[in-house]
Amino acid sequence: MKSLDDDKAQDIVVIDLAGKTSMADHMIVCTGTSQRHIGAMAEHLRERLKSAGAGKLAIEGLTQGDWVLIDGGDIIVHIFRPEVRTFYDLEKMWSPIGAEKPRPATRKKRAAPGVGDVPEAFV
Repeated sequence: MKSLDDDKAQDIVVIDLAGKTSMADHMIVCTGTSQRHIGAMAEHLRERLKSAGAGKLAIEGLTQGDWVLIDGGDIIVHIFRPEVRTFYDLEKMWSPIGAEKPRPATRKKRAAPGVGDVPEAFV
């Protein structure tokens, strides 16, 4: 998350997926201000993860820049343009039934209810 925070990602939310799905342990959702900003954040995160020894990373949506998905194995990162994030509303989709949708803190990053520790490669 430090990479995203350093690159001025907005409204960073970490969602604990443990026990909800086998595809990943955590999901990070954040917003970029433009397609160029989103692409730059995704590239910087990819470089940081590779230098930290992450295995093969799958990245989707980099050429369009509206929604970039980075599959880091145990962690999935979604970087959205604001209106695309609002439309898909992943935070609500992955929140427990009846729970309030996680909202980013004023510092622009917040853990969703039940969040665990994010692995070192993402810090």
